[in-house]
Amino acid sequence: MKKNNIKVILSKLGLDVHSRGVFIVAKILRDAGMEVIYLGNSMPEQIIKAAIQEDADIIGVSSLSGAHLTLGADLIGEAEKEGIKENKIYVIGGAISPEDVNKLKGIGFDAVFTSGSTNEEIVSSIKKLYELKTK
Repeated sequence: MKKNNIKVILSKLGLDVHSRGVFIVAKILRDAGMEVIYLGNSMPEQIIKAAIQEDADIIGVSSLSGAHLTLGADLIGEAEKEGIKENKIYVIGGAISPEDVNKLKGIGFDAVFTSGSTNEEIVSSIKKLYELKTK
């Protein structure tokens, strides 16, 4: 992990075409001083390869299609396979039911942001996770 700027890879998880939320999150993270690379729609393997190539600190995915548990598990599995699960931070956001929040954390996501998450919650959570990881 780097000690300077926080580098974030953002992507829509799978074939989900609802992009407005992830565009807003990208802007608030940039406004908070983070470097954001937006991949668009990507499958888990593509996201992990990009995170390795870009040496990202945070891997953030957005899901509004309901495939967050399946594709989320695939994403974390791919990170484990590539040996980067332990040195990156994984966040997911979107239309996620309250009962799926703990399931996603159990899969290996460090933070889950539901539809009602505020800009401040997202930014402060990511900064806090980054600080804990880089200590």
